Amino acid sequence: MSLAAETRRAVDRRPFLRTALRAGVVNYTAAARSLPIEGDPDAIATALRRYADELPARETDSRDVRVRMESGVGRLEDGADRDDALVTVGGAAFGPCGGDSTAIVAAGEVDAAATGAALERLGVEGIAPDAAAVADGTMVLVVDRRAGATALRTVENALENAVVRDGDDPD
Repeated sequence: MSLAAETRRAVDRRPFLRTALRAGVVNYTAAARSLPIEGDPDAIATALRRYADELPARETDSRDVRVRMESGVGRLEDGADRDDALVTVGGAAFGPCGGDSTAIVAAGEVDAAATGAALERLGVEGIAPDAAAVADGTMVLVVDRRAGATALRTVENALENAVVRDGDDPD
């Protein structure tokens, strides 16, 4: 395998580095040193530069989404009426039950990419959802009640600056 091909493969296994290359914010020499590739770091840096030139630019676009917060959410017990569940993942269902969680519900132009962006931003804020799902233009994230307001603002902001995926048409 050529050094260029090996470099591309190493980058593609590190989505954060691929995103940084697309955004044009990489120190190529430092990135070259961080990759587990045998070879001259300057040659690897050159391969990184060339790969960055081939990648589509990182584009963001605001999405048409309505985000709301629903308090009093919790895990519904087995055997409970799950018709009111906001999200069911595996065998766990979360819905209104007077629980200690809050659901952040986004409806509109949401998809897996938007959910990933929201989860990444929540992680930066130190918020780890108990459940997350997206389907049919609705995303639900279940967070601790005390993090609800921060999670709402964070998700709104993430969706205002969501990345347009390769091949997506923002129009």
